[in-house]
Amino acid sequence: MSIYLRTLRYFRAFISQTVLAVALMSLGIGFNLLAPWPFKYVVDGILQGKNAAGVATAHAFIAQWFSWTSEKGAALTLFVIMALIALFSGLVNLLSNTLLIKIGLKALLHLRTQLYSCLQALPLQFHDARRSSDSSFRVAYDSQSIQTIYNKGFATIFGAVVTLIGALVIMFRMNSQLTLVSMAVIPPLYWAIQYYGERIRRESTTIQERESDLLATTQEGLGSIRMVQAFGRESFEVDQFVRHATRSLEANFRLNMTSMKSALIVTTLIAVGTSAMYYVGTVQVLDGRLSIGDLTVFVAYLATLYQPIQQLTYTAWALEGAAAGAQRCFEVLDREEETKDAVGAIPLGVAKGEITFAGVTFAYDPKAPVLAGVDLAVAPGETVAFVGGTGAGKSTLMSLVPRFYDPTAGIVRIDGHDLKSLTKASLRSQIGMVLQDTVLFSSSIRENIAYGREGATEEEIIEAAKRAQAHDFIMAQPQSYETPVGERGGHLSVGQRQRIGIARAFLKNAPILLLDEPTSALDPSTEKAIMETIAELMKGRTTIIITHRLSTVHHLGRVVLLENGRIAEQGTGPELLAAGGSYARLYHAAGHEPKPANS
Repeated sequence: MSIYLRTLRYFRAFISQTVLAVALMSLGIGFNLLAPWPFKYVVDGILQGKNAAGVATAHAFIAQWFSWTSEKGAALTLFVIMALIALFSGLVNLLSNTLLIKIGLKALLHLRTQLYSCLQALPLQFHDARRSSDSSFRVAYDSQSIQTIYNKGFATIFGAVVTLIGALVIMFRMNSQLTLVSMAVIPPLYWAIQYYGERIRRESTTIQERESDLLATTQEGLGSIRMVQAFGRESFEVDQFVRHATRSLEANFRLNMTSMKSALIVTTLIAVGTSAMYYVGTVQVLDGRLSIGDLTVFVAYLATLYQPIQQLTYTAWALEGAAAGAQRCFEVLDREEETKDAVGAIPLGVAKGEITFAGVTFAYDPKAPVLAGVDLAVAPGETVAFVGGTGAGKSTLMSLVPRFYDPTAGIVRIDGHDLKSLTKASLRSQIGMVLQDTVLFSSSIRENIAYGREGATEEEIIEAAKRAQAHDFIMAQPQSYETPVGERGGHLSVGQRQRIGIARAFLKNAPILLLDEPTSALDPSTEKAIMETIAELMKGRTTIIITHRLSTVHHLGRVVLLENGRIAEQGTGPELLAAGGSYARLYHAAGHEPKPANS
């Protein structure tokens, strides 16, 4: 389907408002087409005197009016009429443009919302392959193309076409020869529109991509400002910024040069058409076949004819530029949601917490599987630790539980239900997560804890903070629970951020708990305190924990060692250590010494 037709579908909800705007536009165009006539009557009926020739050029009621009023009074009245026509035309255009702008902005809001919702629903695999800044650019900037296509496209095209048809009809009735001369420039104008339109779309796409790169560079440089300054790399980051900004500048320059060249061709062709019409019109006046008033009106209508032609030309190029942005939006909207709910998916009630992996295989790239034939059963309330080297498949295996990804082959079940048969919302409502880097939003501590469960009361939030051993440090903050945490929680320490993440999990109170390296960024003393809190959180919950610190999970429960996407060993920490296999080698390589189970 055409980009333009897809865009116009967003305006279906505004048909009645659009019809009203079109009616007002038509009325305004009618006033514009009337504008030259009062001056014609001034020229032919007054400036040339009330002679028969002059009066004959005016309508009957004008001629009768001339017979009883003075020439100055007639001229004053006609000029007042000209001013009133301009006023009415302006008011009607103001109303129609206001309506069209409101409609365009509402459609923009709808597209942005749909685009953002789609990005929220798309799986992690999509986001892993793209920069977040590019997605942000599409939502914030590319989406504006819908307003351009509507306001500068549909509205301008409709107004220009109606004006063009109206002007042509009047001009043909006045003088067909002059009209044909004036229209001789239309074929080369059409060629210019086609030729430059394709170039403008290509160059506009390039600009969007390079502006997106520039935004990414800016966000990365400013988001990592501590590291930049710590390593003294300010000049390097500025050079990176200048390089991307220069590429964007070059793309913008090429587009502007193309626009200026095309504008030069259009204005030259219109000047040629105007000159030709002036010459033929002057000859007809000299031959007595055309009055000066008629020529004056025809000149006014020539401007009325060429103006919409110019508008259509520039609009076509503006639409090509907007189409580039719209295409980038639709690329996202056309993505299939790989983990969408199946037809007939059922909600999961309160889960017992039994998790089963049956013959699970997964690959981001079909040529390089990350998991291969994993079979594992986790009993309700059991704690299982995934350990192994980097790239062994630990995080991927855990990510299959909340359906961040679906297995390439095999089945993942909860309480005997294939995850694909359950709705994602109900599945994820039964899962709590604490990640290595707790993500905090730029809001208050209270709002960040409340993110764990919508509609939580103040008492529940405070109770969750207490259970996470976060209440004391929160109360020591300047505004206690209302204290802003800063961007990504920058006002808090790593340990404090982790405790807020744990408080979220307490507040959610889900029967299944996923812990992904929850203490790897902490010092030993903080890690010990956090693990005590996590141990409280794990009570009565099915828990899967990923860690590289084997001492953290050695006595915690069952340990599953992954190697190259397969389960190499499983058992308790002491059992695996006694077996002397891969787990024992990892344990000793980390400098750990065997400790009693009650240590």
